[in-house]
Amino acid sequence: MLLLVYNLLSLRFNLRIRKRDTDELTPVDSAVPVHQAANCYEREIWDMFGVFFANHPDLRRILTDYGFEGHPFRKDFPLSGYVEVRYDDEVKRVVAEPVELAQEFRKFDLNSPWETFPAYRQAPETLKIEAGEKKGEVK
Repeated sequence: MLLLVYNLLSLRFNLRIRKRDTDELTPVDSAVPVHQAANCYEREIWDMFGVFFANHPDLRRILTDYGFEGHPFRKDFPLSGYVEVRYDDEVKRVVAEPVELAQEFRKFDLNSPWETFPAYRQAPETLKIEAGEKKGEVK
């Protein structure tokens, strides 16, 4: 189940459209015939999440490559198994390599950094104050 949030306001009739539930098989009516600015947003939602908009004039990918399979912002998008296309200077051509998104930096330390900070800090040297010569008093 997908929840598509649309905030549309009719100032003339004082009516609002807030949200719409859908699934990946049921298309949502496009808002482009009413609001031309919705074109770019609906294309981005199609590209990243896979929500299909019926009666959209130009529903194609906007952020990913044309041959890209899947929708990267969905929770069921796998983290491995896809290919990366890049230009290799050594071979002087475009190469396709399998890509795996690393998750090695996702280690969470729940301690506050302020709790562990004093353990790694060296104690400051104690300052010694020596008595100096007194200057004459000014009146």
